[in-house]
Amino acid sequence: MSTLSVSGNIVDVLHKSIFPGTVLIENGRIYSIRDQDGKHYDQYVLPGFVDAHVHIESSMLVPSEFARLATVHGTVATVSDPHEIANVLGLPGVRFMLANAAQTPFEIAFGAPACVPATPFETAGAELSAREIRQLFELDGISFLSEMMNVPGVLAKDAEVMEKIQIAHKFGCPVDGHAPGLSGEAARRYAAVGISTDHECVMLAEALDKLAVGMKILIREGSAAKNYNALHPLIDSHPDQCMFCSDDKHPDDLVQGHIDDLVRRSVALGYDVMKVLQVACVNPVLHYRLNVGLLRVGDPADFIVVNNLRDFTVQQTYCKGILVAKEGKTLLPSIPVEPINNFVAKEKKVADFCLPACGSKVRVIEAFDGQLLTKESHASVQIQEGEIIADVGNDILKITVVNRYADTPPAIALIKNFGLKRGALASSIAHDSHNIVAVGTTDEELCAAVNAIVRTKGGIAVAEGNLVEVLPLPVAGLMSTDDGYTVAQQYSRLDTYAKQLGSTLSTPFMTLSFMALLVIPDLKLSDRGLFSGKDFRFVSLGVD
Repeated sequence: MSTLSVSGNIVDVLHKSIFPGTVLIENGRIYSIRDQDGKHYDQYVLPGFVDAHVHIESSMLVPSEFARLATVHGTVATVSDPHEIANVLGLPGVRFMLANAAQTPFEIAFGAPACVPATPFETAGAELSAREIRQLFELDGISFLSEMMNVPGVLAKDAEVMEKIQIAHKFGCPVDGHAPGLSGEAARRYAAVGISTDHECVMLAEALDKLAVGMKILIREGSAAKNYNALHPLIDSHPDQCMFCSDDKHPDDLVQGHIDDLVRRSVALGYDVMKVLQVACVNPVLHYRLNVGLLRVGDPADFIVVNNLRDFTVQQTYCKGILVAKEGKTLLPSIPVEPINNFVAKEKKVADFCLPACGSKVRVIEAFDGQLLTKESHASVQIQEGEIIADVGNDILKITVVNRYADTPPAIALIKNFGLKRGALASSIAHDSHNIVAVGTTDEELCAAVNAIVRTKGGIAVAEGNLVEVLPLPVAGLMSTDDGYTVAQQYSRLDTYAKQLGSTLSTPFMTLSFMALLVIPDLKLSDRGLFSGKDFRFVSLGVD
């Protein structure tokens, strides 16, 4: 019988009290919390942090490796949507994530991906019907239906969409939402079918509108989408209806911090620490009914020890009574991984990236730093021998999406605000179908970057002249098999290289990965062509 004790100022978030005491743990559970009135401690014991919505695959790490990095920052659990790998491999991909996650005491609650593929306007590697969704709930311990991105399907009460929602409700599980910009009567109808959360709010008014129809708001601060500054007043006004999430977190960012950063920022802004911890620790556990302790007798021993309630420097992290991180160092071992993948595309030729001229004005995807939203703009382009070429001076570059599941011609369009002065970037992380997406200043470098991804069957790459650097991602073209800190260093090097080539984006690869996400307006590119997310239809490159 294993027993241990941890002493400090106990932070009881549920009852909003702090007292000196000792937590007694036996076989991974808290069997007693002793009030030690009169004792003085320099450290605080509190429930661990929870990321209420994250795609672990976007960290480029398998779940067990993600856990090694996250626990250092006091995270003890995540609510995770595995739809990235599901789009590549279907049920076997989801089951890979479940099997790997089962090898760590870090709690990962997985959802059944509701929209695979995200739309019928792109090529994915798999499809999850209501039948597969039912299997995940019945056989695999799935605990929620993950983000329902098919807003038109919900509003029209599409039979397949409604069946998936009803399956989740039958199993008593919550349904996550994904409804960027939805408001008013449409938001009410969306929530009325039993969709309980949204993580896509970028403005406070939108969040308040969704709160008014009964939805809970996930305040998102990830590597690409950063909405905390707009939404943090909700911590004070609606502390029982909000949670923190990252959605997508690149490995270099995860090394630096996680939910603990949002806790520190919130307390520094003057918000009541108990309200902040309710958002960071308690609300996700209660909403998703996680198998995660909240510092109560009988709970799993999931908690952290911090230096004070201002800096929240994490000194120790416990998961299921196991000390998993201490003083900034992970104590969890790396788990050996056997990669699985689905990659068919062959190498391309430079001529495949030629773009014939199509009039005096063309549509251009306008990207924005820190946002998933894009804008459609119209511009004149440079033409050479009947072909459109990149206009580096005006920051109008070529973007391509290459089908990784079949050997087909690339789709090509134009994009603004990447800022590259030379070279090209490519990635097989391209939400949500994860075809190859690349942006470049010349056809030669665009082709070189794409072919580097094809040769490694997944990864991220930078090409400049004859030089190509690649971070291989052999697990579904999304994740590495290496140590998380090594992956973070490799990614950071490529991120720096991209910025040396002129990119003005804070996270160029993360932004690139969302340029094929058709469910986020306005203008995006799929492997089948240029797509208006506002009108939900394909559009031509030429305007006139």
